[in-house]
Amino acid sequence: MRWGNLTKFLAVVFVVLVASGYYMLPLATSIKQGLDLQGGTHVVLEAVDTPEAKVDEDAVQRVVKIIEKRVNEIGLTEPIIQRQGERRIIVELPGIKEPEKAIELLGKTALLEFQDESGTTVMTGKDLKDAKAEIGQNKNNVVALEFSEDGTKIFADLTTKNVGKHISILLDKKVLTNPVVNEPIPSGKAIITGSKTIEEAQNLAILLRSGSLPVKVDVMEMRTVGPTLGQDSKDKSKVAFAIGIGAITVFMLVFYRLSGFVATVALIIYVMLLLFGLKMLNATLTLPGIAGVILSIGMAVDANVLIFERFKEEYHAGKTLRAAMDAGFSRAFGTILDSHLTSLISAIVLFFLGAAPIKGFAITLGLGIVLSLFTAITITKLLLRMLMHANVFKNGKIFGA
Repeated sequence: MRWGNLTKFLAVVFVVLVASGYYMLPLATSIKQGLDLQGGTHVVLEAVDTPEAKVDEDAVQRVVKIIEKRVNEIGLTEPIIQRQGERRIIVELPGIKEPEKAIELLGKTALLEFQDESGTTVMTGKDLKDAKAEIGQNKNNVVALEFSEDGTKIFADLTTKNVGKHISILLDKKVLTNPVVNEPIPSGKAIITGSKTIEEAQNLAILLRSGSLPVKVDVMEMRTVGPTLGQDSKDKSKVAFAIGIGAITVFMLVFYRLSGFVATVALIIYVMLLLFGLKMLNATLTLPGIAGVILSIGMAVDANVLIFERFKEEYHAGKTLRAAMDAGFSRAFGTILDSHLTSLISAIVLFFLGAAPIKGFAITLGLGIVLSLFTAITITKLLLRMLMHANVFKNGKIFGA
């Protein structure tokens, strides 16, 4: 008996079990979760033609950028904004509590205009430098505007020419405020009154800061996933994951005994590496993504099963345990590599051609395939070598042979 190899093996197993018990759950919960797991709102917007503005490629690209800016201004975590086809834009807003207000904010054209008493538009939102919500001198909710250098000159000229007259500030052709100019305003600053709440003023400031949409946008679809449904999906996924891991562990221990135990330890390392990889890639975990994880776990075990079956054949052919193990790994490697490569090609195709949920499935499956190949060929082999070189167990049956 070689105590050194046995000690190394037991130390590795101990470290793996302690590390997985301590880090696996925090690591899993730290990965970003998709809309189907944490709840939220899924919206499909479509750019439509109007007599004033026709939809083209440039307009849709600008709409995407402006909506991204508006969503970021709302302060949501992990939103998804992506284009679908020529005119549609998919927006996913995780954890949002008032979807109708958010949709109204996203789809608003937000064309800001300053008009004199004759109704002539003198300035637009493009002359703005900044807009922010504030509590005014009369304790009312206002949006404070600051104009650009050119806008300051235009506004000074506008107020100079209209002292004692009304100027109107309009948003999407609707009059927000219609103050009388008491004196010229050369400072390049103005306020918009009329907001009933500070939240309403903040939303207006967001719209003005992000700029106006170049074309009209209609809401084609709105689907809300409640937090309860998202939590239910998460709970069921955890149960499915636990059952899957448990069933695989029992199968490996019953059929391959000590080799199955080694494969289970390698499987724990594989799961840790997979979670760490998803975290490092900043991937968003969705229900299809979890399906990809569970499927890749099955593939990781499948590689071990192939190796152990070859090992049994070599052992029954009369080789020693160590020789049978080396031969088993060598004979199974080609088959494992081929099967993993074909699956990896499928995952790559799904990633580049699939929709967002399919991409999540493809990422977890692809990463799982690469890591399962690594753990099956290297980790399992390394642990089995340690165990066999310890020379503690000499009967092939205890290794499932």
